[in-house]
Amino acid sequence: MTVGALLRRAWRASVARLVAIVAAAALLGAWLDALWPLLALSAFAILGWHYWRLHRLLARLYQRRRLRDIDGRGLWDDLEMLLHRRQNEGRARTKRLLGLVRGYRRAATLMPDAVLLVDRGTGRIDWCNRQARELLGLGPQGSEGTFGAVFPDTKVRAWLDVEQTDEPLLDQASPLDATVRLSLRLLPYSPSQWLLVVRDITKLLRLEQLRRDFVANVSHELRTPLTVVHGYLDILDADDYPELGPMLDEMRKQSARMSQLVEDLLTLSRLEAQEALAHREVVAMAPLLLTLKREAQAISAGRHHIQVEDSANVDLLGSTRELHSAFSNLVSNAVRYTPVDGRIDVRFERSADGGVMLAVQDSGYGIPAQHLPRLTERFYRVSTSRARETGGTGLGLSIVKHVLNLHQGRLDIRSEVGKGSVFACVFGPEAVVERARGSDDA
Repeated sequence: MTVGALLRRAWRASVARLVAIVAAAALLGAWLDALWPLLALSAFAILGWHYWRLHRLLARLYQRRRLRDIDGRGLWDDLEMLLHRRQNEGRARTKRLLGLVRGYRRAATLMPDAVLLVDRGTGRIDWCNRQARELLGLGPQGSEGTFGAVFPDTKVRAWLDVEQTDEPLLDQASPLDATVRLSLRLLPYSPSQWLLVVRDITKLLRLEQLRRDFVANVSHELRTPLTVVHGYLDILDADDYPELGPMLDEMRKQSARMSQLVEDLLTLSRLEAQEALAHREVVAMAPLLLTLKREAQAISAGRHHIQVEDSANVDLLGSTRELHSAFSNLVSNAVRYTPVDGRIDVRFERSADGGVMLAVQDSGYGIPAQHLPRLTERFYRVSTSRARETGGTGLGLSIVKHVLNLHQGRLDIRSEVGKGSVFACVFGPEAVVERARGSDDA
């Protein structure tokens, strides 16, 4: 039966009952010659009965008692039946939601990472799992305290205030033990709460340091045997041993490649060990751009069209050595991976935010989109055969990324297969220094 039919049935039953009572009162009043008094008495009785049903229903609701599941015989019975069904549905929904909440909490408790729910406005910790209590030394349930009390470091507070959800806060000391290093990741849990995931990365940092030390030590130790090999190869003259000429040339080529690999490894290890530049100086960009142009022309040997444009007319604040290394890597890569008669444009220009950008654009083969996120990884190659032909070490872009990180810059890469690539070093306004008058342009 439809809802409309049920409502009409209840309405008819109630009206029929009311008419029957009034008619009986009228007949009795006419027989006793007291029509109006009995009609008034019946009206008051009907009103009192309605108030009594309303009082009983409200009392059950206030006392949170389960209402009766009865077959409707009128409006009040139907109302009580509908409320009974709503109670059952609400209890079932609440039970299901509680089951989900308990399941989520069990899952969060079983997670190896520390998880905290933090109020966005006050910084109060509303809930945390067992790992968070052990890792951060929080109190018992209900007395976790505030985020600011757990992490009094101003750097952590600033990270939370700017709502940094894109990048985690790495290598933060634990409030219990400074030797324990933590990684903090912020996730928007709800409009009023943050989900904070804290991970112990002490072992990872130690392994990373071991890897850096190993690479640096091995690279340093390789210098001496490579120097000896270079020395003996220089002594051997291909004119004296014509039959060994091709082999000597290949040995010299591979030896030079190994030397370049060792130098790149040492450079990368040095950059990774630095957290910030020890000294900042004004980097004169005009002569640096001229140097980049000469280097590109030397590598190209006249096989490419090279153009350098300086429309920014400013200098940079940083390390001349490191920036030259980064820019030179981008320019040399553009020359190596651009076919003969291709075009390479180096542009130094202002950005819309007041910063500057050095962009190296080539008309080379282009890079498929799936490779772009991994280009700055160590030894990552898009094409091993092409890299073998050009003689690259696979460390150039990794060096560029670390140099830009030290200068609070970033590397933007845009590429399309068959249309070339653009590698742009982007610097903020804080790195810009107005160029002195009289400086030579590139």
